[in-house]
Amino acid sequence: MPAKDLGTKHTCFKCGTKFYDMKKPDPICPKCGEDQRNQPKPAAEPRRGRLAAAPKVIEPEPEEAPASEEDEENLDSFGDDEDSEASAEPEDDDI
Repeated sequence: MPAKDLGTKHTCFKCGTKFYDMKKPDPICPKCGEDQRNQPKPAAEPRRGRLAAAPKVIEPEPEEAPASEEDEENLDSFGDDEDSEASAEPEDDDI
């Protein structure tokens, strides 16, 4: 039950001390001496629309496994085989 004879309860905006103003006209913090009427005004939050309240689901992209060294060697040797076969066949442009 709040004590009615101590005045209004305040929480200092500067140091966080809780205190009663003892029914004095100036609510001054007993710890740091800051006048509570000088409290900075909180910034107004922008209004959010209906769509902003819905959470967005982001699906993770599948990770591509890096090619192993053996796969790279097989690809290199495969490329060499094509070159040798292609050079063995006559080209149609020469005819």
